[in-house]
Amino acid sequence: MRNLILAIILSIVMLFSTVQPVAAVTYYRTRHDYVQHKRHVKTAKRVGIGAAGGAAIGALAGGGKGAAIGGLAGAGAGLLYDRYKKHHGHY
Repeated sequence: MRNLILAIILSIVMLFSTVQPVAAVTYYRTRHDYVQHKRHVKTAKRVGIGAAGGAAIGALAGGGKGAAIGGLAGAGAGLLYDRYKKHHGHY
């Protein structure tokens, strides 16, 4: 009974702690701040996609250790791709 009550309270707290206000909007002071933020988001996205792809291929090829190595290799490839795109003006 005690565990049931504790589980209910914990689940209610977790439910309400994840709810965010509808009007949660990020405001940037200048257009430059907005562009800088977008550049960082694009970099994180490219590196993350590369890491996920490398980890998936590594997991298929070599299990857990292969996934770790593939993730690192994929993240490196994503970073190189991001640098290439930024060098050519594609932010």
